[in-house]
Amino acid sequence: MTMKEIFEKYKTIAVYGMSTNTSKPSHHVPVFFIKEGYNVIPVNPVASEIAGQKVYKNLIDIPEQIDILNVFRPSADCLEVAQEAVARKNAKGDIKLIWLQEGIENDEARKLAEANGIEFIEDKCMYKEFVNM
Repeated sequence: MTMKEIFEKYKTIAVYGMSTNTSKPSHHVPVFFIKEGYNVIPVNPVASEIAGQKVYKNLIDIPEQIDILNVFRPSADCLEVAQEAVARKNAKGDIKLIWLQEGIENDEARKLAEANGIEFIEDKCMYKEFVNM
């Protein structure tokens, strides 16, 4: 699937590690997608609302269907995030793509996702890919 196809087909993005700090990419990248008309769902263990969006503590509690899981977490945390995503996919049948932001890579998370039918992108900025397609 091309980047253009991804952005045309997938409209709901759960953002794992979305920040309340407006100077961080983990805040302004998801806010960009909100402004572009995407349904952005923040996942953050400490906030209750970010950029006007209700925040969830984990993936399983999100009532909407998730297309893309965009991850802003250290590479070392991504296997655990992928495990949570696979558990959600098995329970709810969604999460079509896990996207690790620029500078974030995890081979074990990739293998787990792909073994469970989830597309996987790593070390790419979702914002940069969107504006450059």
